[in-house]
Amino acid sequence: MRALPSIKPSKGFGHILHLVLTGLIPILAYVLVKIDFVPVALALVLLSKWRMFAVKPRYWPANLRANAVDLMVGMSLVYFMAPHGGNAVSSFWQLVWVVAYIVWLLAIKPRSSTLMVSIQAFVAQTLALTALFIAWGDVSAWILVISVWSISYLAARHFFTSFDEPNSPLYAYTWGYFSASLAWVLAHWLIYYGFLAQAALLLSIIGFGCASLYYLDETDKLSTLWRRQIIFVMIAVIVVLLVFSGWGDKAYPKY
Repeated sequence: MRALPSIKPSKGFGHILHLVLTGLIPILAYVLVKIDFVPVALALVLLSKWRMFAVKPRYWPANLRANAVDLMVGMSLVYFMAPHGGNAVSSFWQLVWVVAYIVWLLAIKPRSSTLMVSIQAFVAQTLALTALFIAWGDVSAWILVISVWSISYLAARHFFTSFDEPNSPLYAYTWGYFSASLAWVLAHWLIYYGFLAQAALLLSIIGFGCASLYYLDETDKLSTLWRRQIIFVMIAVIVVLLVFSGWGDKAYPKY
């Protein structure tokens, strides 16, 4: 893919101005949500990535994939600010999401170390899956399956960008397929813990466990003890969730 010319100054007044303008995006989104212009706030997140389309159309798919994590986080946090399901969001929580978005834009997203890229992928997948099941928990199962596959695949591709992994597309497709399969099973009998869907929680736990094992192995920090601890904790949490979920009174069957 052809490299785009950088418009992000690294120092001086231009750098400060860039940080200020970037930090204004969550604030503007918050104002738009408060005046009930939620679709415009979501569009603002997309418009903030206008440089994706500042090249020939054949580069757009690659640019969308490269910026997918940032878009997932931004749109999810804006959605969390907005009223949904007929329930208003308190001003306190709206401000929490604004601060979280600012921290993401200024402190997390710009980092390119292996650890920070891994954190970016995990945060994006968790937030996007949570928002997805809140917004579309009652839609057809196949729509959820396609959406979960897309989110999981894009998060996995981002995760592998900081590793010299020749099989990264294969691994990303595999994770997407696994996530979609789990979503297909659980989408027919959804369980929510407050606002968090069981499917989103399970995929976050499994994804975090598998990514941790891969990260530690690639950085030569994966000992036998660490491997056993991570696998044990991951299995234990999954078993607790499945056994003590209260299927009879918290589940919503979908046909």
